[in-house]
Amino acid sequence: MKSVLYSLVLILAFNLSAKVELLDRVAVIVDDGVIMESQIKDTLVDIKKSYEEQNLPLPPMDVLMEQITERLIIEELQLQLADRAGVKISDAELNVTFERLASNNSMTLEEFIAFVENQGDSYEQLRESIRRDMRIQRIQRGRVDSNIDITEKEFEAFLATDETLAALEPELLVRQILVKDKDTAELIKTKLESEDFGNLAIQYSISSNASSGGLLPWRKAVEMPELFENAVKKQSIGFISEPLESGSGYHILKLEDKRGEYVKFEDQWSSRHILLIPSAIRTEDETKLQLTEIRERIINGEKFEDLAKEFSEDPGSAKQGGDLGWLGLGVTAPEFEQTMTTSEIGVISEVFETDFGFHFLEVLDKRNHELTDELISNRAYQILYASKFDVELENTLRTMRAEAFVEFKDLD
Repeated sequence: MKSVLYSLVLILAFNLSAKVELLDRVAVIVDDGVIMESQIKDTLVDIKKSYEEQNLPLPPMDVLMEQITERLIIEELQLQLADRAGVKISDAELNVTFERLASNNSMTLEEFIAFVENQGDSYEQLRESIRRDMRIQRIQRGRVDSNIDITEKEFEAFLATDETLAALEPELLVRQILVKDKDTAELIKTKLESEDFGNLAIQYSISSNASSGGLLPWRKAVEMPELFENAVKKQSIGFISEPLESGSGYHILKLEDKRGEYVKFEDQWSSRHILLIPSAIRTEDETKLQLTEIRERIINGEKFEDLAKEFSEDPGSAKQGGDLGWLGLGVTAPEFEQTMTTSEIGVISEVFETDFGFHFLEVLDKRNHELTDELISNRAYQILYASKFDVELENTLRTMRAEAFVEFKDLD
């Protein structure tokens, strides 16, 4: 009886093992890893769903299966490379990514999780899928970034010629005064030092728009006559040109305003400071006392820059006499920003503490600075970089695929 039961157990175990093996099989061996049959099937389901949602016809099944398999091979090679490089995505970093995804969809994280689950998907599986994608993106940047070189000359040529950049340029509101002779133009330039441009346009301009104070329609610089374009592009609001000669006479232009996605202004402070850092041989109280004495020396007439060079322990600014240049909001420690933004120009602040140590500062000037050209240049650089990245990434992935050991298993 025992031998019969033992045989039955063996048969059941064999059958269960066979069933487990049939649940999933190795479809492709890729270097040190494998692609399972279930991965191919799951990807196929996702792609079919995507095609259905977009109401697009599916490619022939043999073509689709080849595309899916090659895509999974490339992903597996990159994940193996990420493993060897020790690339990991922490749960904290992943949480930040999901909070941003939720925010971009005007949801809280809890609402986003509920939305995913209500769609019939698994939030945990989505997390792992995003984690995998982030690891792949990180290894791509590591492999590709070092091979991308954008020279200043190349960037300037791109700015000058790429048509996509035209959409980034702001629209300009320009006033003009048109007069017949240069002497009158020079007279008006002198008057502009103390009188309003619009009033002078009404008084002197012979242009048809004189009655409106010389206002021209909103236009991008590239849409203006070349004479006007060269005069006002890249200029700040309030700019007034020199007299510009044309066949109609002499024009004086004023850049009145700008509008567009990348038009932005920022309050900035020109500041300098002295920093002392507590150490094993100088306590916090001793550090604060020493800095207070340095501050008193400046108030009593010694030069700020000389004492900054001698005593400041900020390696970035000490050699510049403590000068930090122009600073906007959100770039310094909160305590530093609070002191900087509330200090009067030319007044030495009290000693205060941040995570970096003890400081005092002086605000030298304040301005509202236009960031438009900088933002457009940054966006243009991103566009040029992305185009180079895509080409370089494709070359890198092709090389990885060509050098990899890949063995396809017969699943029939």
